[in-house]
Amino acid sequence: MGIFKKTKASRIAAPAVQTKNRHPFGILDGYVPLGAPQIRLYYALREAVPVIDAAIFKTVRLTGGFRAECSNSAAQTALDSFIMNVPVGGNRHGLSEFVASYLEQLLTCGTAVGEIVTDTEGMPRALFNAPLENIELKRHKNGFDIDIFIRDGGELRRVTRPEMCLLSVLNPEPGALTGCSILKGLPFVSSVLLKIFESIGANWERVGNLRFAVTYNPKNDAVDRAYAKDRALQVAKEWGEAMQSGSEIRDFVAVGDVQIKVIGADNQILDSEVPVRQMLEQIVAKTGIPPFMLGLSWSSTERMSSQQADVLTSELEAYRRILNPVIGKICNAFLKSRGFACDVKIVWDDITLQDEVEQSRALLYRAQAEKIQRGE
Repeated sequence: MGIFKKTKASRIAAPAVQTKNRHPFGILDGYVPLGAPQIRLYYALREAVPVIDAAIFKTVRLTGGFRAECSNSAAQTALDSFIMNVPVGGNRHGLSEFVASYLEQLLTCGTAVGEIVTDTEGMPRALFNAPLENIELKRHKNGFDIDIFIRDGGELRRVTRPEMCLLSVLNPEPGALTGCSILKGLPFVSSVLLKIFESIGANWERVGNLRFAVTYNPKNDAVDRAYAKDRALQVAKEWGEAMQSGSEIRDFVAVGDVQIKVIGADNQILDSEVPVRQMLEQIVAKTGIPPFMLGLSWSSTERMSSQQADVLTSELEAYRRILNPVIGKICNAFLKSRGFACDVKIVWDDITLQDEVEQSRALLYRAQAEKIQRGE
């Protein structure tokens, strides 16, 4: 399906998207560690464990915004308009939206694929984030380049315009064509965490919604033994009516030796705080996001230390280095299609992770030091 279609009012039309595909969802059962990307498994992890999903979204947002700069003023004006208004996937606009989805896919799957959609005249008109389900990568005959194939039914079809495709991999293993997701290693830990949550839910369903055991003990005389069944049925009937009265308060009156106990009242539910925290620590360590940013209050302070900020900043800058060639390729393709030959420089916004108070104090100390150096 093409994003743009030819109409009578306009002669510009877009061809069909090369990497169009559906977006399936899998479950967590039956996991076996394999070398190939477990796409459905990773998206299942994000849905099953909210902390993982929040960590990926926060990483994407913390990566920050960017702008593209070139030396030609006319080219800069056209490029700014393209970056701001380019359609993405048919339902969004702006290069930043494409980059955000591209980075999210890269973090989740370890591999990200996109496409520059052009019209019939070869002009870039839209951007498309390609799902990875039906995409296969193969080594080119020259032993260096990578060819992108699409599964069309039972056959593999090579994309017709590979120069319009965008490909990035995260931490690839030696000799591998695909990258490694930041969620690699978390399926087992997450499965243990989900078992704990499932057990907690089952226990609270049993114990939280009180169930009662009503026992009638007949006496040893012949009358009680003869009417034991009838009295038991009567007790059960009266007890059932008393419990089904809803918010109305009703008393239960019985004759004879009747005992009422709460089922499960003597059993103690296992404390899950320690094992849950152990599993979450592994997840947080893998994502690289400080715990308090994910709503986990594990320490007495909620402020990020300078060491944590430096480590997180280095992680975000590494992601930026992966995205720079992709953004540059899109911008250069647009400028060349408009006849501009100037180069593009990608400038990212400053990463601000420290508290405003700490930043202000640092500026004050720097100003005082400069004043002392000037001898004032």
